[in-house]
Amino acid sequence: QAHLVESGGGLVQPGGSLKLSCSVSGFNLAYYAIGWFRQAPGKEREFVAGISWSGGGMPNYADSVKGRFAISRDNAKNTVSLQMRSLKPEDTAVYYCAADHYGLGHSRPGEYEYWGQGTQVTVSS
Repeated sequence: QAHLVESGGGLVQPGGSLKLSCSVSGFNLAYYAIGWFRQAPGKEREFVAGISWSGGGMPNYADSVKGRFAISRDNAKNTVSLQMRSLKPEDTAVYYCAADHYGLGHSRPGEYEYWGQGTQVTVSS
């Protein structure tokens, strides 16, 4: 059974950094794209970053996080990370990771078959 668990969320001051991790089990991470999404209170879930199943090609990022966030994967450790820097209050949300078999890390949530439960990120002074 596929299982994704996010970790690393918390409270951070504006301008600070956090590193989120997505640990997977029950499937071979090497054959899945991983996407990070977020949902703020009262807003729809939005795409943050994605990395293709092969790791080849450039990762995809939402315009709002380009240059500040970086996604990476370690198939041997069954983990995908999201390094977040220069955090802003508007980055506050629950962050989710999701898996898409043979996917390319695109932004459409409907392409992803498996989802984690999310981790809260709060950016506030």
